[in-house]
Amino acid sequence: MKNYTSTFLLSLILFSGLQTNAQVGVGTKPPGEATLYLDGSREMLDSKWTYWKGPRLAATLPIKWTIVNDPVDNGTVVNSNDPTAAGGLYGSADIVTKKKFRDFRAHVEFLIVNPGGNSGVYLQNRYEIQVLDGDSTNHGLAAIINETKSPYHAYNGLGKWNAYDIVFRAARFKNGKLMEKAMVTLYFNGIKVHTNHTISQVWGGPSSGIDGGNDGGKGITDVPGGLKLQAEGHDVLYRNIWIKELELKEANTDF
Repeated sequence: MKNYTSTFLLSLILFSGLQTNAQVGVGTKPPGEATLYLDGSREMLDSKWTYWKGPRLAATLPIKWTIVNDPVDNGTVVNSNDPTAAGGLYGSADIVTKKKFRDFRAHVEFLIVNPGGNSGVYLQNRYEIQVLDGDSTNHGLAAIINETKSPYHAYNGLGKWNAYDIVFRAARFKNGKLMEKAMVTLYFNGIKVHTNHTISQVWGGPSSGIDGGNDGGKGITDVPGGLKLQAEGHDVLYRNIWIKELELKEANTDF
């Protein structure tokens, strides 16, 4: 007689091998092993984030992103509309976690207030997941910028909360040489839209993120980086950002 109990247990172990928490979408709470990085309070914003000291930095601490009332639910959230970034001067007032990461699972919720609202979520302060209303190209909403087309169909729309759920694996090096490119899987509002996508380079030049000025963005280094949020002079709100550190030995981010 076949041992169905053993087969079931083996299947369960294999299924849970990468990430045990596969809940995704707006409102997803951090699992016990994760750290909350943005709860909508001034205290957490100042304690866990700082301005990215890139070549275009013009803002000065304390962070000038504002705490505002959540337009949908109770509580407060963070508005990325830093006055220093007026006119879309990216890199002038972007904020980044003080903690730096290699492999991780991240959850980010955002709400775009006005048409054309623009920001961005940067993995390791290198690779941008676009936040941009009205654009469904490879530079548009939820695109791995310049590398995938925007999965615009999953967008909840203006004035509504949206969620990115991400598993990211950092680039791998041997003796200082790049051996494996960074890889990401992304859910947009609970829909899996990118699976095990390898990321070719840092786009946007030296003002976009670390390594952007190295060999046209292709000179990736073996240096961890924080989760960065972009200020572009638009009312893009953020809340419920949490990160769980991982150690992904295999080149697989699917979850």
